[in-house]
Amino acid sequence: MSSDHSKATHPHARRTQATNETRLRVRYAETDQMGVVYHSNHLIWFEVGRVELMRQMGFSYRDMEREEGLFIAVAEATCRYRAPIFYDQEVVVRTRLKQVRESVIIFSYELVGANDGALLAEGETTHIVTDSSMKVAALPGKYLHAFRAAIGK
Repeated sequence: MSSDHSKATHPHARRTQATNETRLRVRYAETDQMGVVYHSNHLIWFEVGRVELMRQMGFSYRDMEREEGLFIAVAEATCRYRAPIFYDQEVVVRTRLKQVRESVIIFSYELVGANDGALLAEGETTHIVTDSSMKVAALPGKYLHAFRAAIGK
């Protein structure tokens, strides 16, 4: 990915409050010997999209950790690989807030070609809200309300 790997594509992105699109460029270090993106990088890009979506909603994951002492730990992650992604290819990470409950947040993702819109991969992560001892905790009201408002609930 280039140095602008976490820059949201604000001007031309199709977004709602519950959706974010972030443009990435594949770096050489993210590929295997054949120039294809190594599979675990997809999950890293999901994280980039998730962090940018939260920032778009008006708060950062870092603030949640520092101010509330809470974490959103990944409990489950899935990724379906649809097509290879190659070195220097531009990719859009489309992140959606899918579901929110008091202690559970689910995000969905699509990786699409920036030039042709081709679906390259899709996935989902389920997160459990925890305290610093990794005990399940309730999402504080300000975050719960923001998440629910973003998905229209």
